[in-house]
Amino acid sequence: MTVHIGPYAFDRVRYDHEADVLYLSQGDPARAVDFDETPGGHAVSFDANGDLVGLTVIDIRKLLDEGEGELQLELPAKASPADLELALA
Repeated sequence: MTVHIGPYAFDRVRYDHEADVLYLSQGDPARAVDFDETPGGHAVSFDANGDLVGLTVIDIRKLLDEGEGELQLELPAKASPADLELALA
């Protein structure tokens, strides 16, 4: 499974069924140097260039059910507008 957010393809996808949390990262998650939180309480991480490299989505099943399989998140200002749409492929 690959998850696409705007121009990013997250190749590391892990789902914690008990906690209903989806962990996404692009490449090695250790390269994240800056962290922030979305208005909805989800965690985002950025590399040294300010590029989005990680996303932790809380209550993913509930969010997908409410969005009929589509998920839209409001990201912090440092993320580009292209990052605002999340599609599962």
